[in-house]
Amino acid sequence: MLASFIIVFREVLEAGLIVGIVLAATAGIARRAPYLWGGVLAGMAGACAVAAMAGALASAFAGNGQDVFDAGLLCFAVVMLGWHSVWMARHGREMAAQMRQMGHAVQSGESTMFAMAVVVAIAILREGSEVVLFLYGAATAAQLTAGAVLAGSACGIAAGAAVSWALYRGLLTIPVRRLFSVTGWLIALLAAGMAGQAAALLANDDIIPAFGYQLWDTSWLLSTGSVPGRALQALVGYSDRPMGIQLAAYLTTLATLIVLSKWAGRPVQRKESANA
Repeated sequence: MLASFIIVFREVLEAGLIVGIVLAATAGIARRAPYLWGGVLAGMAGACAVAAMAGALASAFAGNGQDVFDAGLLCFAVVMLGWHSVWMARHGREMAAQMRQMGHAVQSGESTMFAMAVVVAIAILREGSEVVLFLYGAATAAQLTAGAVLAGSACGIAAGAAVSWALYRGLLTIPVRRLFSVTGWLIALLAAGMAGQAAALLANDDIIPAFGYQLWDTSWLLSTGSVPGRALQALVGYSDRPMGIQLAAYLTTLATLIVLSKWAGRPVQRKESANA
């Protein structure tokens, strides 16, 4: 039971942190619920499908199919997060003003909600499929009963969801004028971390150059195998032993999003009409 609890709690926490940030980042956007629930359901269905075809995935791409698949998902999520980050930089001030006035959210927010639904679906798909595969391996190795697996999984889901909900509620306590700025930085860090993870997966399989396999080692202080390490990895892309290409992808993505967000957030210069 303890093994299944730890596995499920760790994976639910990692996905839940991403979902919590997405919820906070889209606060005030009209009709967001159908998109978010659609992302959740799509992610759950995808996780079941990936788990069912795990054997075929593992044997694809010369045995590296799972890593290539995960890297592709992460890269797609980076694009969606980048889209949202730039959109929020352009419309965040307007949304904050409307929220203070208790008015309606920006109607064009539906365009970025599709991007956020995709991110939610990918987070649940990736972590959900890992839960299924890890639980199967743990149950087989330790000869756990179905009851023990289900009990541990239920407790893990409840604990992971509670921590994620606490993060979401904590973000909502931030004043409205600061909320979109804070969540914008969190989104940028999420995207940079995902880009770094995708690069590390591909470099591990020798698909792209690694440029160094261990720039430093902080596993003695905080291992990415621990629950706090996994949470920090999900939030800001922490790695205890990063590769050179991983750090390069992280910094490049973060710098790109910062530049694009600053560009998108510039006040629009309106030409004054000539006097008749």
